Amino acid sequence: MTRLKEHYENVVRKALTEEFGYTNPMQVPKIEKIVLNMGVGEAVNDKKKLTSAVEDMTIIAGQKPVVTKAKKSIATFKVRDDMPLGCKVTLRKARMYEFLDRFVTIALPRVRDFRGISGKNFDGKGNFAMGIKEQIIFPEIDYEKVDQIRGMDIIICTSAKTDKEAKALLSAFEMPFKK
Repeated sequence: MTRLKEHYENVVRKALTEEFGYTNPMQVPKIEKIVLNMGVGEAVNDKKKLTSAVEDMTIIAGQKPVVTKAKKSIATFKVRDDMPLGCKVTLRKARMYEFLDRFVTIALPRVRDFRGISGKNFDGKGNFAMGIKEQIIFPEIDYEKVDQIRGMDIIICTSAKTDKEAKALLSAFEMPFKK
């Protein structure tokens, strides 16, 4: 069992039950999945950029991402139908907890001028989304082999009903929200 999974079972679940007054242990919110998404608009002109983005995402997530394709043609962007434009990966269970642990404890402190994450990025149903500007904050990425710095979106989906519950859940996992 991963470190954060044990932390959830032993500490977080009890703290949230006391804070929100849940009567059933199944009511306590939990993290269901984490989705990583990397859009590579330059893939329109150069297919190698998408290949390197897929390799970076594989190293970061620990599993192979799915290549996302355009749903319709847009002439002004030179995009055709079914043209590969990015990649995404969905993490669940042990890999999800391991990624969250590495993200909070190792990657976020490596961000330049980091002052915390905005607590306003919730969608109203308990899900949290954020973007990072460079993939090199993850220690697995070798800085010498990076051809281009790319950003990515990180979406954390929880079973919480409200944003307040979701923020309390993520704060219990030591997510560094701004005060």
